[in-house]
Amino acid sequence: MSNVNSFQLEQNESYAVIDWKAEQLGTTNSEELENAIRLLFKKDYANIILNLSKVSDLDGYGVSAIRKGTKICTNEGGLFVVVTKSDPIAERLDAAKIENLTLLNTVQEGVDAIYLNDLENEFQDEDDTEGESDFGDSYGEDYD
Repeated sequence: MSNVNSFQLEQNESYAVIDWKAEQLGTTNSEELENAIRLLFKKDYANIILNLSKVSDLDGYGVSAIRKGTKICTNEGGLFVVVTKSDPIAERLDAAKIENLTLLNTVQEGVDAIYLNDLENEFQDEDDTEGESDFGDSYGEDYD
């Protein structure tokens, strides 16, 4: 674990948790979140859990950083999970209509969602390769 100003970072084999320690995520510190997401992306993390349980104030800059994190993870087939039990924070994120954002109540629910998403991706990959052979995409006219 590493400690960096507004958050604590925990990296596991298949996901990372950003535990946001500040009560605010916005103008003054959203760049820290963006930098943490970039760092994790460079380390090949496509699944990130952002724990906002201590946050009571989220402004447009914070929402924008969350939007960017969601897009990065989704493009890599992963999940960006935001954890909060705060109704105002959840409502703010719902109002932002961030595509593919996963909003949950606990970090454990986030971990479970990531494992389910990974399973779905594995099954999808298997479905995509069915019917293919080492000789090309088709078995030839004899087998059609």
